[in-house]
Amino acid sequence: MRSMRIGLLTGGGDAPGLNAVIRAVTKSLIRQGGAEVLGVEDGYLGLIERRLRALGWQEVSGIAALGGTLLGTSNRVSPLSYQGRDWRDEIVAYARELRLDGLVAIGGDGTMAIADALDRHGLRTVGVPKTIDNDIAHVERSLGFDTAVATVTEALDRVQTTGQSHGRVMLVETMGRNAGWLALEAGLAASADIILLPEIDYQLEAIAAVCRERAARQRFTVICVAEGAKPRGGQPTVQALEASRPEPVRLGGVAEVLVTQLQPLLQSEVRATVLGHVQRGGAPTAGDRVLGSLIGDAAARLVNDAAWGQMVSFEHGRLGQVPLMAVAGRTRTVPADHPLLQTARRIGVSFGDS
Repeated sequence: MRSMRIGLLTGGGDAPGLNAVIRAVTKSLIRQGGAEVLGVEDGYLGLIERRLRALGWQEVSGIAALGGTLLGTSNRVSPLSYQGRDWRDEIVAYARELRLDGLVAIGGDGTMAIADALDRHGLRTVGVPKTIDNDIAHVERSLGFDTAVATVTEALDRVQTTGQSHGRVMLVETMGRNAGWLALEAGLAASADIILLPEIDYQLEAIAAVCRERAARQRFTVICVAEGAKPRGGQPTVQALEASRPEPVRLGGVAEVLVTQLQPLLQSEVRATVLGHVQRGGAPTAGDRVLGSLIGDAAARLVNDAAWGQMVSFEHGRLGQVPLMAVAGRTRTVPADHPLLQTARRIGVSFGDS
């Protein structure tokens, strides 16, 4: 009886901790089942272009502390619509040619949606969640989020000192798409005075009032704003529309918009910093390395148990599994009664809504 042969890919945007997952999936499959693991280069594009390489014990040793992904990734390619066509038949045929028993796909909700489609089309698949946005359904703490929070927190700390020195209003824009987890946790950790989230529509005058009060009392104000934040009755700020991408709407630029809107209302100088991809970069925290090891091993166990069409979940502090279809296309946002929101309000943080 031959050993299993499993494909492994990282899809969507990069995130700190991906290499810890690659290491754990590979070593667990090799040690527990003697499997052969093939790494797919550049996400689903590697399946289309037939670019795979062997991942053995040595190839994945010593990589957990490295940022990025050993395999490369792509957030611009969906095999459901790449170059105007559906590649599922070719991918399934290629998997059979390689004698792949299944695929492990590491990524966010978009990657999981594609994984579900491939699984239904004949390529048995297991999903592993990751995103710095922390917005995947059935995952209360996603891979890469801890490192991104630490990075944003450090940036906010640094901005506070220069804002305090010059008596400025300092805005720092974070990633997060339509979920405010990153801005909420980093803003709270860094003692931001105002936190603007996609889930809570802001009012410009309410923000200006806080800034004026702080200018009279403490000279400076630090505002942490999620890229999906929007005014009451308005829409999020769109940076670009790219129809060829799996996610055609790219948010961003709300901090710069707020600078132009707030400056006429304030005597303090208003400045904006957009952190951008620095939030994805660098070595993962110890927390993301540990989480990557846990969910990578959990994915290997799903493969060994033939639990195809499932994704590793993490709810109420426990690892589990949910169907890929329960995750695909869904966004986990900050609920209105979340304890972090309640705590922030009680200690005087403004969300720009009153």
